[in-house]
Amino acid sequence: MQLGMIGLGKMGANMVRRLMRGGHQCVVYDRNPEHVQRLVTEGTVGADSLADLASRLAAPRAVWVMVPAGDATETTVEFLAQRLSPDDIIIDGGNSYFKDDIRRARSLKDHGIHYVDVGTSGGTWGLDRGYCLMIGGPEPVVRDLDPIFKTLAPGRGDIPRTLGRSTVTSTAEEGYLYCGPSGAGHFVKMVHNGIEYGLMQAYAEGFDIFRHADSENLPKDMQYDLNLPDIAEVWRRGSVVGSWLLDLTASALAENPDLSDFTGSVEDSGEGRWTVMAAIEEGVRADVLSASLYTRFRSRQDHSFAEKVLSAMRYKFGGHVERANGE
Repeated sequence: MQLGMIGLGKMGANMVRRLMRGGHQCVVYDRNPEHVQRLVTEGTVGADSLADLASRLAAPRAVWVMVPAGDATETTVEFLAQRLSPDDIIIDGGNSYFKDDIRRARSLKDHGIHYVDVGTSGGTWGLDRGYCLMIGGPEPVVRDLDPIFKTLAPGRGDIPRTLGRSTVTSTAEEGYLYCGPSGAGHFVKMVHNGIEYGLMQAYAEGFDIFRHADSENLPKDMQYDLNLPDIAEVWRRGSVVGSWLLDLTASALAENPDLSDFTGSVEDSGEGRWTVMAAIEEGVRADVLSASLYTRFRSRQDHSFAEKVLSAMRYKFGGHVERANGE
């Protein structure tokens, strides 16, 4: 298939590369011409503006927007709405708020343009590992885009089938899933990221306890000088708390056991807040997710080793760099 890609940052560029590996043709645009040129040398078609990108795509056109959620996405979608034609498709693969998806889908429907929201997880590792995709929008349109999603997704790989799952009823085992109408994809990704906050916080607090196990406040026979990189490593081997997040933690600790490269100022990109808001609207308790969000707020005032672990994990899976001076 042919696909336009707007936004060639940490994820967008590698998604283009993965699509090209799968035999798809990509027309690309980014505000930074160097990002465009780099991918042109790898075989894409470059565009020097959004209008140029639209003109280089064959109808019906499909354009994937991979820019920061908020104003950047809003402006891009509004511009495309004026340049695309009925039956063209806009795909938002960023971390947009699901309520914005519902509004945009309604507005674009007046132009005859289809809107698909795709929660995309995979970070900077997606080129080789693939991207877990959570998709919302009109089901027939999503079905037409299946070759794109199938290429970007990890596929079954060597992951054993879940016990009790004897028949194939969806594409979930391939690493991508149609979740429902407009907004459903980003809603599922939003809660995914809220859960991610809680998981990361649990690891971070555990390693903080290890870090202080030799405290002088403890009785002498209860003081332990623990090897944190080795603990993370042994947990990777058969432990029930094993995960990719633990793999990344183990890597960060192996490279720098005291995590001195990190201050511990931990940002939140919005999804954690929205998850807690959704829980409030639904009347559902979310104690762990709420606490992990509030801890990120506090981390910008003073820092613990737990917050350095959080920063290290965020850097490892998504390339998130701490802001200078915790700002």
